[in-house]
Amino acid sequence: MTQPTGTTRVLILGGSLAGTLAAAALAPHVSEVLVLERERVLPETPVSRPRLPQAAHAHMLWAGGADAIEELLPGTTDRWLKAGAHRIPIPNGMVSFAPAGWYRRWTETHYLIGASRDLVDWGVRAAVLQIPNIRMRTGATVTSLVGDASKVSGVRVQDKDGRESVIDADLVIDATGRGSKVLQWLGEIGGPVVEETVVDAGVRYASRRYRAPEGTETNWPVIHIQADPREGRPGQVVSIIPIEDGQWHISLSGTRGGEPSADEALFEEFARGVRHPLAAEFLARAEPVSDVVVYGRTANRQRRFEKAAMPAGFVVLGDAATSLNPVYGHGMSAAALGAVALRDTAAKMPVTAAKFAARAQKAVARPAAAAWLLAVGQDRFYPGAVTKAPTLGDKLAARYVQRLSRTAIGNFLVVKALTDVMTMKKPASVLAGPAVLFAAARGLRRPLLEGPDLTERERSVLDREPPVRAEKSRTV
Repeated sequence: MTQPTGTTRVLILGGSLAGTLAAAALAPHVSEVLVLERERVLPETPVSRPRLPQAAHAHMLWAGGADAIEELLPGTTDRWLKAGAHRIPIPNGMVSFAPAGWYRRWTETHYLIGASRDLVDWGVRAAVLQIPNIRMRTGATVTSLVGDASKVSGVRVQDKDGRESVIDADLVIDATGRGSKVLQWLGEIGGPVVEETVVDAGVRYASRRYRAPEGTETNWPVIHIQADPREGRPGQVVSIIPIEDGQWHISLSGTRGGEPSADEALFEEFARGVRHPLAAEFLARAEPVSDVVVYGRTANRQRRFEKAAMPAGFVVLGDAATSLNPVYGHGMSAAALGAVALRDTAAKMPVTAAKFAARAQKAVARPAAAAWLLAVGQDRFYPGAVTKAPTLGDKLAARYVQRLSRTAIGNFLVVKALTDVMTMKKPASVLAGPAVLFAAARGLRRPLLEGPDLTERERSVLDREPPVRAEKSRTV
């Protein structure tokens, strides 16, 4: 650990998940971490935030991200579980219909955390604010960077009363999310032009919470019906994720031309119209307890700050650097792994070093780049996707992943390798290892399943008569 000398201040712009994790990562290495948050009041309990609209939609925190958060903030997983979150084993805790067919529910190799985004954020924020040298200032809107093209030395801030001031810092971290004004801020101080790539499949989300049927409140699997980019039609997905309070969080998504509606009457109809109606059958036996919420800011956007001649003293991470289509569930995990990379950089050199920001930017970009490849490897192939035409290399890589996905239906070794990558426990390079290549060439070891691999308990729920519902569900 590098010990702080003198007074070293880090400013974190944004009290998001990425921002609070960055604060935890740097706190052992500096004198003071000040988090600037635009919202006037942050909740002290797991409730929604006005400036986090994506929280209304289902989130998956994969093992790679959950382990990274636990590494930064020991005890956080236990805090989530005590508040009602679920630790769901993977792949045996997932009923998944892939483009190639139904996955078998092999023995546990990984896990995910089933919880609302509000609960995940609360657990992290509560742990971070217990760290003595971290402070959070709410009602603070950053209006610009202070400095020039060679170095950032602070920010200008407007408080909730409209007063402006300058806050100096040795290091500034932008974690303000998809709405970041970082490109504008850099332009104002003569900073570099940053390479940006956008892959937009036009995905729209519609989400709703349901009360889980009696007897399914615990030890229930994720139900995930995937789209198939090879079908030449809009990709439609439905996911059921068990969360706290005995509820299921359901998210529907559709790419351009196949988007779900905000109409409550059409919610389960959409779920029934995807590639398999299993999720709709379970929803028919549950009770909706919220309105339908829609969300459409889902374009994949990658800004290559690590390739630009960035000013010293300034790092960009989280969605402000790489924002992803949420359907793959990698945003939180990429942010957590980026924070670990930030911590590891600070352990090797002082944050005041001239080269710290450049090295940290390269380090945090690596996990984000891995998540980027997982997302755009699918999204660029949907009809109407706004992107550059796939290259021959893109097409060959996609065909190989399709081959692996089909092989995984009947091969445990390939399932584990794919899950290593999907949960962000290992890099995508493991899919090119000799054993995986041989397995892909050999193909299926077991035949395709004719239907979903359900337990007796799960089938018993489908045997129940769907309840008679009131015309309008109660909102909670």
